[in-house]
Amino acid sequence: MGIKVQHPRCFFDIAINNQPAGRVVFELFSDVCPKTCENFHCLCTGEKGTGKSTQKPLHYKSCLFHRVVKDFMVQGGDFSEGNGRGGESIYGGFFEDESFAVKHNKEFLLSMANRGKDTNGSQFFITTKPTPHLDGQHVVFGQVISGQEVRRLLVTRSGRKIKGRGPRCYGTPSRPRSRDRFRRSETPPHWRQEM
Repeated sequence: MGIKVQHPRCFFDIAINNQPAGRVVFELFSDVCPKTCENFHCLCTGEKGTGKSTQKPLHYKSCLFHRVVKDFMVQGGDFSEGNGRGGESIYGGFFEDESFAVKHNKEFLLSMANRGKDTNGSQFFITTKPTPHLDGQHVVFGQVISGQEVRRLLVTRSGRKIKGRGPRCYGTPSRPRSRDRFRRSETPPHWRQEM
C-alpha cells in the first residue's frame, strides 16, 4: 500500500475584458519539482517582496496572459513587462531546470516558459493539447484541476489573436485589474512551428 502524496494547490481568479470569468485551480507536483513549485506558489501569494533584478513586486497579481496560441498553450507570468520579456524568479533572476520527469502528454499541464536551458523565471504556460516536442526543454510542474472551462474560454475568445497577443485577461490570486495595451512578445524558436 503506497502513500498518496498531498500536492499543494493554488489558484488564479481570471477576468476577461474586466469581467470575472472564473477561478482556475492548480495542483503543484512538489514531490517532483519542489523548487519550481515553491517559486510558482510564492509568486501566487506575493510573499517574497520585491525582485532583485526587476525591482517589482514578486507577484502574479494583475499579471496578463500575454500569449494565447489556439491548439497549443496559454502563457503568462511576466509581472514586470507584461509582454513575455520580463519577470524573474523568487530566487533572483533565473533558476535551473529541475526535472523533466513529467511529460507534456495531455492538456491542462502547467509548465515553465523559458529562453533555453536553465532560464526559468516567473513565466509559465498551460497546455491546450499534448505537446511532446517540448519534453526535455520545459519543466512540467503542475496541472489544472479545476476551471478548465475558464482556460477554454481564454483560447476561444482569443483564437484570432495568435501571434504574440492575448485577450484582455490576467490571472491573479486577488482583485482583478485590466491592462489597456498589449505588446508583442518574443516567440521561442521551437514554438514557432506550432503557429
